[in-house]
Amino acid sequence: MAGAATTPPAMMRAVQYDACGGGAAGLKHVEVPVPSAKKNEVLLKLEAATINPVDWKIQKGMLRPLLPRRLPFIPVTDVAGVVAGVGPGVNDFAVGDQVVAMLNSMNGGGLAEYAVAAANLTVKRTPNVSAAEGAGLPIAAGTALQALRSIGAKFDGTGEPLNVLVTAASGGVGLYAVQLAKLANLHVTATCGARNAELVRGLGADEVLDYRTPEGAAMRSPSGRRYDGVVHCTVGVGWPAFEPLMAPRGKVVDITPNFSAMLTSALHAVTLRRKRLVPLLLSPNKADLEFLVGLVEEGKLRTVVDSRFPLGDAAKAWQKSIDGHATGKIVVEMEG
Repeated sequence: MAGAATTPPAMMRAVQYDACGGGAAGLKHVEVPVPSAKKNEVLLKLEAATINPVDWKIQKGMLRPLLPRRLPFIPVTDVAGVVAGVGPGVNDFAVGDQVVAMLNSMNGGGLAEYAVAAANLTVKRTPNVSAAEGAGLPIAAGTALQALRSIGAKFDGTGEPLNVLVTAASGGVGLYAVQLAKLANLHVTATCGARNAELVRGLGADEVLDYRTPEGAAMRSPSGRRYDGVVHCTVGVGWPAFEPLMAPRGKVVDITPNFSAMLTSALHAVTLRRKRLVPLLLSPNKADLEFLVGLVEEGKLRTVVDSRFPLGDAAKAWQKSIDGHATGKIVVEMEG
């Protein structure tokens, strides 16, 4: 139970892969030693973890030679649980604290019963933030927050009433982006499949486009607004499709930039383009995570859970993420 202080066992269940490639079939259930917290680290008894597309992209070899750093590798970074131990230099946490954390992407470790997290990427949560809700936040909500800030969104009431487009708005990042944009008092146009239109509208989108229709594919605002910013969460749509839709200083923030997008962005930078494509690589930090956890605690931000799987069915969760079209977050729970 959350808040219970028990001595960690010597061994734990975990899911790992020992080679790149292989997809869900490449995941193996193992028993490995429980890690120990070093200086400025905390040991967590995990309750939930969420799978992000970057997790299986690492397994696929798309981030080599950077990741995975070593094999075998226990994947996943976004977790929530209870502090089970603290390393030297840690004064802000005690055994039994309920927390949300983003693990070091170099080391992974989220598909396991225990994991070690840096104290500076670990945040306390109150009992009214469930483990599943918290585990959804670090990458997905963090990316949405940083994308909106780069467009110019402010969350202290001082921002301008910008017009934003969120593509793939029913995905992990998109659902957070819609909610956060409304908290910043932005006008939100969103694209998603028809089956999720009411969900996206219910979370605050002012205009919802079915991406399968000609109108949705064109991404034009039904009210004729030009976009000050785009949180671009899908693939296969390039800069030429956005340029005529943008306000004079509009910015498209691409959260999954490919090589072509990187080149376009570089060209825009050196030619001082007013309308610009900007790739976003998440910069994890404790302040953002505390802000997001606080919003969930206050009932202002919701983690939409697509599906839940026990650790024993982690391969099914992995495959569901690979297949795409999840509505919200895919959660792996450690109990059971």
